[in-house]
Amino acid sequence: MANTIDMEGLRHLQLFMNITRIQTRYCFNYNNMIIFSVPKPMLSKAVGREGANVKRISETLRKRVRIVASPNGEADLKKFIESIVSPVTFNEVEIKNNEVILTAGSQTKAALIGRNKRRLLEMKKIIKDFFGKEFKIA
Repeated sequence: MANTIDMEGLRHLQLFMNITRIQTRYCFNYNNMIIFSVPKPMLSKAVGREGANVKRISETLRKRVRIVASPNGEADLKKFIESIVSPVTFNEVEIKNNEVILTAGSQTKAALIGRNKRRLLEMKKIIKDFFGKEFKIA
């Protein structure tokens, strides 16, 4: 799982815990958005009634916020990636040896890679931290 937490991440996690009353260790950035990962049974409590907790965190941090379910091994890999990159869709995810290969069309591929490969690098770090595997887009 996620290896290191910097000072900014620690502040985000503390704010998240104070607002939602749920403790998590997983907070990361993707596409100018802060994403918190919580256990699946706690997902609805973390979001709050009508998304109140998400709105409050978003207003406090002045950034977009998303809360996703933590993956339980490689079985949840596709669902985890879908929840991070949505609304962008992709065709399939393959796990070969020590790498995760995501297959997508040309428009989707461009959206997943991002300008100056920014989103690709962010996703590589996320996959490396959570699953210990390399990430590629085909």
